Amino acid sequence: MMQGATGKSLQDLIDSTPNLAEYFYNGTASPHDRNNAGGSPVPLEHSNWREEQRAWREAAVLFDQSHHMPELFLKGPDSARLLNYLGINTFNNFVPGRAKQFIACNHNGQVIGECVLYYLEENSFELVSGMQLQDWVHFHAETGGYDVSFERDLQTAENPKGRTKFRYGMDGPEARQIFAEIVEGEVPEIPFFHFAKVRIAGREVLALRHGMAGHMGVELSGRWDDGDAVLAAILESGKKHGLKRGGRMSYFSAQGEGGWMAYPLPAVYTDPKLQAFRQWLPASSWAGRAQLSGSDYVPDIKHYYVTPWDMGLDRIMKFDHDFVGRAALEAMVDAPHRTKVTLVWNKEDIARIQASMFEPGTAFKSLNFPMASYGFPHCDAVRTAGGKLVGRAGYSGYSANEAEMLSIASVDGGLASPGTELVLTWGEPDGGSGKRHVERHRQTDVRVTVAPAPYATAARIARGLGLGQ
Repeated sequence: MMQGATGKSLQDLIDSTPNLAEYFYNGTASPHDRNNAGGSPVPLEHSNWREEQRAWREAAVLFDQSHHMPELFLKGPDSARLLNYLGINTFNNFVPGRAKQFIACNHNGQVIGECVLYYLEENSFELVSGMQLQDWVHFHAETGGYDVSFERDLQTAENPKGRTKFRYGMDGPEARQIFAEIVEGEVPEIPFFHFAKVRIAGREVLALRHGMAGHMGVELSGRWDDGDAVLAAILESGKKHGLKRGGRMSYFSAQGEGGWMAYPLPAVYTDPKLQAFRQWLPASSWAGRAQLSGSDYVPDIKHYYVTPWDMGLDRIMKFDHDFVGRAALEAMVDAPHRTKVTLVWNKEDIARIQASMFEPGTAFKSLNFPMASYGFPHCDAVRTAGGKLVGRAGYSGYSANEAEMLSIASVDGGLASPGTELVLTWGEPDGGSGKRHVERHRQTDVRVTVAPAPYATAARIARGLGLGQ
């Protein structure tokens, strides 16, 4: 079992649970700060989430990412070989100073997880976020006979030792100018998903050119003890550029515009080849605390597995190396696939859902703003007007910039063209699940229209420039 862990393994949990999907649907509490009100010292709002959302479109927003994202540091002569074996990405031209969205699958080509991977220096890597994927890498590093060392740095809520690094994400049209003002000396030109060492407030900082909202944003990280000084420098420069600090509500709502399909259920529960991993992984891991929600409930855990095509990640999958799941993925290439899209909700249907709270009887499932989704992961059924199941929607939420309710979804490829009209079922069957935060409610159908993912024009331009490669 994972080093330092005690008690039941994930395999023990599976063996003692009659129906895993039903258990995750009714009996678990999400491990992620997005769903856990007490999980992070970052406030829900610094001002109000609407203005914080508008800041990344109109000026600049600063997010404190220091608390909710776990990290894994991997070093040693076999580090690149290990990551290359697990990742569906190419490692050609991947050199120190670059980062990438790193994705791994099981032997059947179903996604285990994804994260941001920094190539810090020769034989040294940093994996940021993506707890399920970090567990998968950690398992192989510890048990696979690789000449590597590793260090885990868990999120603040589960880290009694304290974090190793601070991390701030800055985005918006003014972010470039603020960055230029706070960097001491010459300001480097950093291409997307490249990073460079800079000095801010006399401290060494790693600057990754990145952005959640599609602008030329930057993610800044460094020694934990240097975080306050760097933050003060950013805020001082930001005053004259309209910078606003963003809280958890605006931060986790950014994926609606940006089109990121975050944290699918990891496909680790049924593959016989992963039994040793499940025996090693504690039942208290994130994989053991998934929290399914939404209208797309099926009492078969395999129903919730996704492929790289479902997540729009096939564009960075390369068959130029041997990796776990390659044969299965190659066999899928010419098969029909679902496509990642944005679904724009019909405003009349939104108003009807809201109005039900002021009518006698049981209301429809409430729409919380800006994040309407209520699980980890959230799964809503998407159908044609005739009732045929053609896809699944995950994150749903409101964008003040677009004045729209948006869902990130994957739908059958033939229905992915912008303007296609579909139907999303909102709310859970049978009055709602056993999750404590889900009230008794009725289901209803919402008319939705297919749109591109990412939805925001700035985010689509950023993707065209190579975001995520």
